[in-house]
Amino acid sequence: MKTASPVIRGERPDDVHDIERVLRRAFEDHPHSQQTEHLIVARLRAAGLLTLPHVAIVDGNIAGFSTFSQVSLSSGRDGWYGLGPVAVEPELQGRGIGRTLIEHGLEQLQKLGAVGCVVLGEPAFYQRFGFIQSAGMMLEGVPPAYFLTRSFIGAAPVADVSYNSAFFLTS
Repeated sequence: MKTASPVIRGERPDDVHDIERVLRRAFEDHPHSQQTEHLIVARLRAAGLLTLPHVAIVDGNIAGFSTFSQVSLSSGRDGWYGLGPVAVEPELQGRGIGRTLIEHGLEQLQKLGAVGCVVLGEPAFYQRFGFIQSAGMMLEGVPPAYFLTRSFIGAAPVADVSYNSAFFLTS
């Protein structure tokens, strides 16, 4: 069944509960998740560190969520962001909602003047958005094939990438 094109808009304060629900449901049975994505987003939000948090509205309801946050590079280069978490209601996955959120977010990120973006995820999915495996960009403990980069300005630097500590707390 085809879903109507989602309406993408920025997160609002009254969206928080629905965003948490979408994050919990989307990652509930995901084999590579510790089911803490909703906690990561809450911690980043509380610290004022979410960049471009967006929701996808389908039939008047929040059906998806995406955000970015700044990452640190060992090279000292600024302007790099990490994509994620990205979540879509399980029964609506595979209908282009996540794709629309990601494309919109990457376009907005470039308008902010970002230098590049990294993502930890399935290469076959994220390569369609221009992400590639970069031999020089690494995330400790992650197989290189699953850590992808998209440089908006020039080539990706050689650097170790660090996410905010909000990503690593377990509760």
